[in-house]
Amino acid sequence: MKIQNRIIGAGQPAFIIAELSGNHHQSYEEAVELVKAAKEAGADAVKLQTYTPDTITLNSAKKPFIVGGKDQPDSWKGNSLYELYQTAYTPWDWQPKLKKLADELGIILFSSPFDDTAVDFLEREVEVPAFKVASYEAVHIPLLKKIAKTGNPVIMSIGFASSEEVSLAVQTLRENGASEIAILHCVTGYADVPNVDAMNLATIADIRERYGVEAGFSDNNGGVEMPVAAVVEGGASLIEKHLILDRQSGGPDARFSVDPAQLKRIAQLIRRAEAGEREAVLHEIGVEQVERAMGKVHYGPASLQEEENKVFRPDTVWAKTDMKKGEKFVLGGNIRVARPTVYGSIRAKDFESLAGKRVARDIEFADPIMPEDVE
Repeated sequence: MKIQNRIIGAGQPAFIIAELSGNHHQSYEEAVELVKAAKEAGADAVKLQTYTPDTITLNSAKKPFIVGGKDQPDSWKGNSLYELYQTAYTPWDWQPKLKKLADELGIILFSSPFDDTAVDFLEREVEVPAFKVASYEAVHIPLLKKIAKTGNPVIMSIGFASSEEVSLAVQTLRENGASEIAILHCVTGYADVPNVDAMNLATIADIRERYGVEAGFSDNNGGVEMPVAAVVEGGASLIEKHLILDRQSGGPDARFSVDPAQLKRIAQLIRRAEAGEREAVLHEIGVEQVERAMGKVHYGPASLQEEENKVFRPDTVWAKTDMKKGEKFVLGGNIRVARPTVYGSIRAKDFESLAGKRVARDIEFADPIMPEDVE
């Protein structure tokens, strides 16, 4: 695949992506410094996230929207998703300016959209050269259709997705116009120290063979070794890592991000391996650890925490308004796909099938749409 003037694939240098996420702490100046730091560290690209609390979830304090779970960070627990995203989103008016800065610095900038309005904004206002689909959004079939229709290259993480869900996602992208696709094996442990035995980097090669796409690795854990192992031993053509200026500065993603010095070390180790020092690099990061990290081919959650985190996927159709029995469902009008997931509800892939059907009972705002709610 090709993004701007960069060819990604076999025989090419690994494409290194620095994810900004919410690590700018809502400071534009800090976001600027992160873009500069990514370039100086040797990253090929910097990635944003394009959402607001209103475009990614509903402003509700009902139980499904409150963060819980024993493995969730204490700083997240008890907050609503809406409150959490208020502290983490990247203001949209920054994004065209950050794209201009990236162009001037010679680093590629693109973003992850989380709803249709974000896709339109990124295509028309920011003019991104590619789209990234976050792990959680791999099941958001209406969003995948919208992204694919832009014709841009698509990079998709699949942290929680089963092989069947990945197959549907890839099929959806291809049928709607996406011809250049990369899939990232993703481990969403959200830990400062990676669970090496849950990495299963052998999945990277299986992705490439099974789906006929470029394959890589997105690492939501601390440390530098696993992304390097993914390239050197796992054959990843792309890697993605969260970047923060100072891990002590806090924030939702601080504990599993790397600082500029760590990102520079990742880039240097990968480039050394590509230049012929593969064995030396493997010994430097730990041969035994790399062998454990390769694991087996595995799709879907590989730990209890990852299983818990599936609930934050946008795989439920929600009521955007109060509705009365007999009222028609209107796509994007009185119903929408959003985070989180309520198991047993109407799933994102079935969203369009509700058009014109009628509500079987009175429904409140922020209620999940269940099969029995459809006449």
